[in-house]
Amino acid sequence: MTQDFIPLTRRAALTLAASAASSLALPGAGFAQAGLLARKIPSTGEMLPCVGIGTAIIFDFENDQAKFNERADVLKTLVAGGGRLVDTAPSYGMAEARLGELFDAAQVRDKIFLATKVRVADREATTSEMKGSFARLKTQSVSLMQLHNPRDPNQDLALLRDWKQQGLSKYFGVSSSFDRDYDAVEAIVKKQKPDFLQIDFSMVDRNSEERVIPAAADAGCAILTNLPFGRGRFFQKAAGKPLPDYAKEIDVTSWAQFALKWLLGNPAITAVIPGTDKPQYMTDNLKAAMGRLPDQAMRKRMVDTFEAL
Repeated sequence: MTQDFIPLTRRAALTLAASAASSLALPGAGFAQAGLLARKIPSTGEMLPCVGIGTAIIFDFENDQAKFNERADVLKTLVAGGGRLVDTAPSYGMAEARLGELFDAAQVRDKIFLATKVRVADREATTSEMKGSFARLKTQSVSLMQLHNPRDPNQDLALLRDWKQQGLSKYFGVSSSFDRDYDAVEAIVKKQKPDFLQIDFSMVDRNSEERVIPAAADAGCAILTNLPFGRGRFFQKAAGKPLPDYAKEIDVTSWAQFALKWLLGNPAITAVIPGTDKPQYMTDNLKAAMGRLPDQAMRKRMVDTFEAL
């Protein structure tokens, strides 16, 4: 797995910081110059920063200016810290519509690697859903379009390939957050060889690491991992507990970094997409893509520590 550190120039960091609300200093701008770990998208060689953000639930709101301002600052912090990846879906309530507005407000759209999804349906319905997403996101194209939660191992991705050829998306892929889909997803990535696989993966639920992730790596997929905190169960278990002393050996200073660095310690993982609603949490997540990563032995030690909490 090819990886590198993508630096952000001082001028770019200062420009992004200046674009924030006048009362807010962006947490990400201070460390962006050190560089953020990035890994190669196998189908093109493009480097993608290894920490992004997911938008389920947190970006699903309306008529709340305080939340709008806070989410705008989260996006600014992501970009100021060297990140790019924002993942959403039409099934995430108001998230796509909010993102369309937030990209304008934060003035970051041209810095974003934007991923969204379509659900399995006939060609007409799937195309209609894609057009609806584009309208809500206020865009003519996205970086990544994913077929969401496929259940049929013989699912064809021809429509998404067509959209890629038309320039509607730069990449196409499949995504799932449920163990029930794993057999179908594994079969699809083996047969269809999409550019990306997005799958749930965390210390809480490690099942996708057994077969689905290796199959996707063998098929040449970039791999995104959602639900990295196991729908909150990771923090429920770690709450109030001290980090192990060895965490400093991999430059970990929080439980969130502990969870995310464990994921990135698998070299097949291209990027993680935790959800967050606060700029300071976005900064903390980004720090997981800085400094040392755990090797296989350390990853086992980390799991043992987590299971003993």
